[in-house]
Amino acid sequence: MMGTAKRSAAGALGLVILTGWAGVLLAARGEGPEFHPLFNGKDLTGWVTPADKELFTVEDGVIVGRTKGNLKKNEFLATEKPYRDFVLKAKVKFRNGNSGIQIRSKRADDGVVSGPQADIADGYWGLLYEERGRGILERYPEKKAAELVKRDDWNDFVITFKGKQLTIDFNGVRVIDRKDPEFADQGIIALQVHVGPAMEVRFKDLMIQELGR
Repeated sequence: MMGTAKRSAAGALGLVILTGWAGVLLAARGEGPEFHPLFNGKDLTGWVTPADKELFTVEDGVIVGRTKGNLKKNEFLATEKPYRDFVLKAKVKFRNGNSGIQIRSKRADDGVVSGPQADIADGYWGLLYEERGRGILERYPEKKAAELVKRDDWNDFVITFKGKQLTIDFNGVRVIDRKDPEFADQGIIALQVHVGPAMEVRFKDLMIQELGR
């Protein structure tokens, strides 16, 4: 018969194993402690704003990017911190215009951002664009991408960067899977408002899981 001490030790070991597996499963579903918010739901703490503070505001717990149609260049709300390998989750509600989510990008002192972007715009959903670089890098078939869009509702992005491999899932569908030696090894995350007509885009539930190598 197993002694009390041995039973206690075995029980503790089993609990550790179960707890570990539970953590793995939660992390895979984006619910574990490895994910943390990029946006606190109240203000833009942790972000670098454009010179025009009205371009990005917080309304009802949501980041709103809005222009009056008078931009001289594309503007961005950028994270203060650069990221290397990660899983980024975001919900986006698009009204009109053109926007995008920059990943592993570079921000210049004048606010110009360059690097890979998950595009957000009619006719450009499912497109990977390199801002101030090589332009269109890859795109999901436009008609199929349009069928995935939730009009006047929240759309889900899951963006994963691991080494030189980038994947983008849009509303549960893998739209981009690209390995590119020219991708930077780390960089900021940024939200875009675009030159052109007055526009509006909204972001919420911005969560990130930093991955080890």
